[in-house]
Amino acid sequence: MLIALPFFTACSQSGKEHVINTQTVRSLDLKRYLGKWYEIARFDHPFERNMVGVTAEYSMRPDGKIRVLNSGYKGDLNGKFKTAEGKARQPDPKEPGKLEVAFFLWFYGDYNILELDERNYAYVLIGSSSDKYLWILSRTPQLPEETIKMLLDKATERGYDTSKLIWVKQK
Repeated sequence: MLIALPFFTACSQSGKEHVINTQTVRSLDLKRYLGKWYEIARFDHPFERNMVGVTAEYSMRPDGKIRVLNSGYKGDLNGKFKTAEGKARQPDPKEPGKLEVAFFLWFYGDYNILELDERNYAYVLIGSSSDKYLWILSRTPQLPEETIKMLLDKATERGYDTSKLIWVKQK
């Protein structure tokens, strides 16, 4: 079974249980956002369970949508390598931080860019319209502790229970 990582799930959202602030970034330079991201932390989900060394790579497709290629290793960094390919779209240019991602047919799920290093595009906090999905991504396999603390504080302020985060091993 192929993995379907964060922003790639087509799982339905079940409301805003505890999230009090789902405001997304107000500007996004999509060209700068494209490329490879390392998964630093995530909430646990069946589609990523026991995955390590997880990355997401974004590139433009000829049809104007974004190609999403997720990959990682099952169990440990020497485990079986798995990939999943999906597509993303920006449904409303007036809300550039609200994307949608699909891995299965036309079933799109939320991919909300909640926090972004707008200067260097070095890190990002991704969520959805519910409190069930949260990811911290980075351009590098590790983030400085002060950046992690800042992102955890921002997520907590938004109503996420950051104690549920799983810290992803990277090479």
